[in-house]
Amino acid sequence: MPLSHPPGEAQVDFGEATVILQGKEAKVAYFVMSLPFSDALFCQVFPRECTETFQEGHCRAFEFIGGVPTRISYDNSRIAVKTFLRGRGEQPTHEFLRLQSHFLFEHHFCRIRRPNEKGCVEGSVGFTRRNFMVPVPQIDDLEEFNEQLVNDCRADLQRRLRGQPTTKQGLLEEEQRALLPLPKQSFEARRVEPVKANSLSLVRFDTNDYSVPTAYAHQHVTAVGNIQEVRLVVNDRVVARHARDWARENVHYDPLHYLALLERKPGSLDYARPLADWKLPECFGVLRRRLEGERQSDGRREFIRVLRLLETITLADLTRAIERALTIGALTVDVIRVLVEHGHEQPARWFNLDGRPHLQGH
Repeated sequence: MPLSHPPGEAQVDFGEATVILQGKEAKVAYFVMSLPFSDALFCQVFPRECTETFQEGHCRAFEFIGGVPTRISYDNSRIAVKTFLRGRGEQPTHEFLRLQSHFLFEHHFCRIRRPNEKGCVEGSVGFTRRNFMVPVPQIDDLEEFNEQLVNDCRADLQRRLRGQPTTKQGLLEEEQRALLPLPKQSFEARRVEPVKANSLSLVRFDTNDYSVPTAYAHQHVTAVGNIQEVRLVVNDRVVARHARDWARENVHYDPLHYLALLERKPGSLDYARPLADWKLPECFGVLRRRLEGERQSDGRREFIRVLRLLETITLADLTRAIERALTIGALTVDVIRVLVEHGHEQPARWFNLDGRPHLQGH
């Protein structure tokens, strides 16, 4: 049955495509939002389809079309639907309701195996794959490719479809009057999971392990993951941040998280896995050799105390202080700390008396 589409309504779906990412073939999920009235579409590529990419796709689409659709149609994805009734999604998930309550659109879940109920976006998914992803894209960064997709979607607005009085851009400008306004407050696309740090101070989120400071081993932690990073929270405090890894079964250490433990177990300095790939400036190695040459095991402990300054001092500031300490031959953690603080002091300025003869005699 031919259908009419009032302005302001949208349809959403995900597709799957193949790309060459950093020289390797990879499968990606791409989010598509279509506005049937104007036939405008928006597309973004993500590592896979999940809660946070589902939410992020909506946020970017609303910005692109300049408002929020009054009603959006979906299939019965587990990301959006918690329970079903008579072959149709009945109860949305908590994270879908959080998205909906922020932007205030109505939802419509299609019947199972009835893609014709959102045929416009089904066609847009195929159009996007054939026109924006053929030949197979060769990319180094997904976000750079997403910028290209935004430009492709913007260029597509200049097309005029058969039987329409104007271009998609003209119809979208008319349709924007029916859209809801964008909220003033931003929405964070993220997934929250309760986890627990193990004896190695690692927590597992989305199949990957991320470190927290050893003081939080065996404690309950809240993992908050968006598309860029994973934040690890204990009570109301963020205790660790890591770049989001979209691969599987990898381990990500922050060497700073293990320095307190290292001070108690200095013998593990050369074998600690969290420090294995830690690239420090050359002056750190010189400092360690001189400390251990002069003080042996006590020198190693002193070097670890210097490393612990990185818990509160930037690497650049500490590097400058160590280079200065090596020059003057003062190789203790207390001296290096003083040199860091001295480096933050503002240099004294001379007060120019030119043009002030009434002050020159004082």
